[in-house]
Amino acid sequence: MDEYDAVAGLGSLGQSTRLAVLRNLLKVHPDGLNAGDIARMCEVPHNTMSAHLGVLSRAGLVLVERQGRVMNYRADLGGFRGLVEFLARDCCGGRPELCADILQRYPVVTDEPKATESVMTPAFNVLFLCTHNSARSIIAEALLEKIGRGGFRGYSAGAEPAAAPLPEVIDRLRVLGHDVSRLRCKSWDEFKRPEAPRMDFVIALCDAPHGQFCPDLAGPFITAAWPLPDPAQFKGSATERTTLLNELYAMVRRRLEIFTSLPFKTLDRMALKARLDEIGDTARVAP
Repeated sequence: MDEYDAVAGLGSLGQSTRLAVLRNLLKVHPDGLNAGDIARMCEVPHNTMSAHLGVLSRAGLVLVERQGRVMNYRADLGGFRGLVEFLARDCCGGRPELCADILQRYPVVTDEPKATESVMTPAFNVLFLCTHNSARSIIAEALLEKIGRGGFRGYSAGAEPAAAPLPEVIDRLRVLGHDVSRLRCKSWDEFKRPEAPRMDFVIALCDAPHGQFCPDLAGPFITAAWPLPDPAQFKGSATERTTLLNELYAMVRRRLEIFTSLPFKTLDRMALKARLDEIGDTARVAP
């Protein structure tokens, strides 16, 4: 587990209901519970439990499985143990073996269910667009792959794709623990082909007020505009540009965290469109 995943895991537990959820799921492991049973055990309304379970699932601490018509939730011991190991990594004066008794309480389970038709599969495909597909959309694609944790699949493209992503963007993503091996600049035209994946959301990240061009977004998917500054225009020293890049990364991450936490099952198309537009409002979403 890297620092990014540890922050996500610890952040998800920084709320009393979610902490109670994980503790209750650990008590019954390897069995699971449905959302209604968990809500009753935690003494919270059923209609708020799905959001809490979604946060824990994206943080890698809870697994969700379909059994007939019922969705059951189970503690993800792999993610939980990884979080404990991360915290214990530097303890005991450089002798982490002294913490072994903590880790032994939660051994890795070798009979975790393999992916089958009964296990939830990625639900939403999201395409991020910007002019050159060399920075903003690349960052969003990489971030969604981590934040989405199987519930979302990120893609990116541009109207006038560059030959390659900005090196400083790739370097920064690599430092932050992202897999950059598949990131490349590509044209929006790739997603017009018959074999292209069907998109559920298309989000333009172009800084339109500054005259940048974004492709036509006409289509059956839900669209939104989240204008963001272009890293190619960042000026100053290497340190100053890195600071600006970190701020941009934080802005994209914050938007995606809000987006992936939306109650998709209870929102119709118009409501989803409105929520996406709210997320793109820079006055509401600060890094």
